[in-house]
Amino acid sequence: MAMDTTAVEGRRAMDAYRKALATAASAAAYAVMARSMARELLPEELRAAARWAAASLRARLGWGGGDGERRTLVVRSSGGDGAREENLLFDAAREYLASKLDPGAMPRLGLTLARTKDAGSGRAGWRTRLFVEPGDSTVDVFEGVEFTWTCVETPRGGGGKSKGGAGKGGGGEAGAGGDLEFRLELSFDARHAATAMDRYVPHVMGAAEEAEQRDRRLNICMNEARHWYRMSHHHPATFDTLAMDPDLKKSIVADLDLFTTRREHYRRIGKAWKRGYLLHGPPGTGKSSLVAAMANHLRYHLYDLDLSLVHSNTELQWLLLCMPNKSILVIEDIDCCCDTMSREGETKKSNKPVSAAQNEDDGGDGDAASSDSSTMHAAPAKPKSIENKVRKSFAFVPSFRSHGLVSASKLTANVSSSITCVFFTHILMRTARGSFQVTLSGLLNLIDGLWSTSGEERVIVFTTNYKERLDPALLRPGRMDMHIYMGYCCWEAFKTLAKNYFLLDDHPLFPEIQDLLSEVEVTPADVSEMLLRSDDADIALQGLTELLKEKKQGK
Repeated sequence: MAMDTTAVEGRRAMDAYRKALATAASAAAYAVMARSMARELLPEELRAAARWAAASLRARLGWGGGDGERRTLVVRSSGGDGAREENLLFDAAREYLASKLDPGAMPRLGLTLARTKDAGSGRAGWRTRLFVEPGDSTVDVFEGVEFTWTCVETPRGGGGKSKGGAGKGGGGEAGAGGDLEFRLELSFDARHAATAMDRYVPHVMGAAEEAEQRDRRLNICMNEARHWYRMSHHHPATFDTLAMDPDLKKSIVADLDLFTTRREHYRRIGKAWKRGYLLHGPPGTGKSSLVAAMANHLRYHLYDLDLSLVHSNTELQWLLLCMPNKSILVIEDIDCCCDTMSREGETKKSNKPVSAAQNEDDGGDGDAASSDSSTMHAAPAKPKSIENKVRKSFAFVPSFRSHGLVSASKLTANVSSSITCVFFTHILMRTARGSFQVTLSGLLNLIDGLWSTSGEERVIVFTTNYKERLDPALLRPGRMDMHIYMGYCCWEAFKTLAKNYFLLDDHPLFPEIQDLLSEVEVTPADVSEMLLRSDDADIALQGLTELLKEKKQGK
């Protein structure tokens, strides 16, 4: 009897076990089917929200392992060890997360609006920026690893006192004067610590830098003495609107893009991370527009260097040191900024023979270089010419102009301040020594000497209408790496202009204009002027045709 009871219970247990297995198999099958249906039917945004919710729940409850299986990096707005320097990772993480956050997938997000200007047109607009609210989290997946970002709000300094003095309730509640500090916490599985530090954090920094580079407002800077003065740059030129040969345009863009990605390449070969471009050709062929297009394409600030306002090699070096990375240094009409005296000819005239190597490498100090290399402004002043230079140097001072100064003695008599007298004496002595000059070797040192390594990712552009007037030392590779000839308007350049001005791809006058352009030389500036004279495409193109015919007859 006991054996029968035991056998019955065993059969019941076996039946229950079989039913449990069948139920589990059915549940697993339904789960697989549901997952497949979810992948097919549910949008990616909803699935991402589900993953985010599940990851946040696991992070909050600590599921999936003990306390030692999770790691958290605290990213503060400033140094967390008592230092006051800015934490670059904090700003980079905010910029990075702003590009990743999806308002359709998260229940709550912060939103700010900022005024911006379009890089091309200069028109005002709005820029939205999303951010994680304090207490909320978001999950970012990198290389298959989930990284959780959490925004935390704490009293500044971590203390329990408000700005007014006493703490409130012992909880460290912040005062009303902006005592709150926001920090970001980055959490991940302990086994992925190497991935976080070696690859993910650099990925966040790089992505944020690229986003900032795309969105930043460009400036154009002009120099006076050793200082730069900045203003907004809104030149609308782009490579799409440039009237030039398409193949040449593509080669320039490819060269610029390659340059920006070769940081490690330049370090490996031991060269400064810079690139030089010489733009040469007749006036009106678009050299300045090409410079603006390069700045808009790279999102680099422009630094327009006027050598006539630089008084010495030392000032030139200071200007270079004040330039940031990711910038374009432009010297327009380089043939007009200097007398283009060749170093070989200057060496022959000099009483003291100087080797070419000395001229290339010894430059930087205005007084030392002026005696050994050609000058970019004028030769050292003779005693009789000092007063002329002083008069020009102080022409902007009303009291000096009104007294009609003709000699140093009269000038000293008219100086009412001892400080001004000392200042004038210093200027007079510098003028007598001929130190108001920039030497050729100083310029070479700027673009290819020791001082050229004071920054990274810089582009140097020279423009000239007369390439043959330049010293060969300025033109060699390593200084001007790419020589770009900006020629007369060709057929492809004209089609770009017609598209820009009238959105035309074809017109009955196009064949005649194409034939005329192959026979006459006309600059893109001349063509643009004719197209600007009327909003009617027929009238503008007819006027251009007549201009081309006149040039052909006068040829």
